[in-house]
Amino acid sequence: MLTRREFVIKTGTLTALSSVGLTSSLCKSGTSKSKTMKPVTIQAVNSDFEREPLIRPFGFKGGYMSEIWQTISWMQSGSGIEKVGLCTQSVLWSDASVFASHSEAGGNAIMYLMTERAMQMVKGQSFSSPIELLDNILEEVYDYGEKISGHQALRKTFALNALVGLDNAAWLLYASENGITDFDGLIPEKYRPALSHHHEKVASIPLMAYTIPIEEIRQAADEGYFFMKIKIGQPGTQEEMLEKDKARLSEIHKAIGHMETPYSRDGKLPYYFDANGRYEEKETLLRLLDHAKEIGAYDQIAIIEEPFPEEKDVDVSDIEIRLAADESAHTDGDALKRIEMGYRAIALKAIAKTLSMTMKIANVAKKHDVPCFCADLTVNPILVDWNKAVAARLDPFPGLGIGLLETNGHQNYRNWETMFSYHPYNGASWTKTKDGVFELNDDYYDKSGGILTDSEHYLNLFRKQ
Repeated sequence: MLTRREFVIKTGTLTALSSVGLTSSLCKSGTSKSKTMKPVTIQAVNSDFEREPLIRPFGFKGGYMSEIWQTISWMQSGSGIEKVGLCTQSVLWSDASVFASHSEAGGNAIMYLMTERAMQMVKGQSFSSPIELLDNILEEVYDYGEKISGHQALRKTFALNALVGLDNAAWLLYASENGITDFDGLIPEKYRPALSHHHEKVASIPLMAYTIPIEEIRQAADEGYFFMKIKIGQPGTQEEMLEKDKARLSEIHKAIGHMETPYSRDGKLPYYFDANGRYEEKETLLRLLDHAKEIGAYDQIAIIEEPFPEEKDVDVSDIEIRLAADESAHTDGDALKRIEMGYRAIALKAIAKTLSMTMKIANVAKKHDVPCFCADLTVNPILVDWNKAVAARLDPFPGLGIGLLETNGHQNYRNWETMFSYHPYNGASWTKTKDGVFELNDDYYDKSGGILTDSEHYLNLFRKQ
């Protein structure tokens, strides 16, 4: 007879378990439809941040970051339980106009002030679910962000990024107060269909920015990475950008186009391009795709992410290549709008838009049969596993049959190994990439990737005060 874990892996769904009445037994917490979760009161709050330098300036969207702030949100419940939630700030990703109009530290300070404001807002509040808590504060935090940033059209992702640590801390308090001991038990019944898989393997996706030499891309492929995120939409005018991108695509295809992988249907390496909204017109993107056809690379393009500026509202239903929405899918409502415009994939970012909002977005995508994958924000090692918890449970990505998880912190942080030492399960096999994938065994699922386990480093930031 199969064990519960073996059954989940073989069937790939909790839904299957539900049909035979075993869903609640899967979760060690014993959560079920009939169990009523008790509300949680936030008695005390605090916050702090650490500035982590990068190996080299990290460029995209026409800007360059030199450091990334890791903010920490501390909460204590009415029963005395204390938890910390982490957030990696990315001002450039969440709103490039704020990044451009302030110093780098100034933009980070604005986002951190929004986090601190939100923490003070929730102090003394009770909540029945973290999703409810986020819904209650999001608009007020967003309005506050517009005021202090001076941007009256602040992107919603800026506020969501600021709330990641608070949201994570709320989930951890909620779990502890209600006796939930694994991530599966944390997922509300409503959102389980979208997060019901248990992958044995999840692709580890590195990021190749504009300045990464072709030789490093070839080396990554030699090391087993088979699904790499390549930045396009290079600096310059639209014509200059296009010519640079065409040349980059030609170089990449010449270097790795012949290489093979067991994970794709045709055995070739799939290409994943991210334009970050740099293509202002559909015709310009079609010219890039025509070039891809000319050099024989077209059939290997699996995803082009966020090609057009969000405000353009370009219908993409006539483009054959699968286009993915990322930062334009701020909320579940925005995700639905993108799906209606013809986008056929959604890049989820539990580490940038909060776990609460990510569950809602994944739910909308599932209802419309739109596949999802998890993109990075150059987050710290603990947040990699928050993102991995989602990637591990999404439906297999079409044409690959496994989950997808971008993680590029190891490529960019100067002190990556030190940061890794803060992970409660630093050194576990499932924290490491092997031949281009994370191998997720029973130990990974039993420990929920360590995200429900306290990090002494981050807790001690507040115990010393």
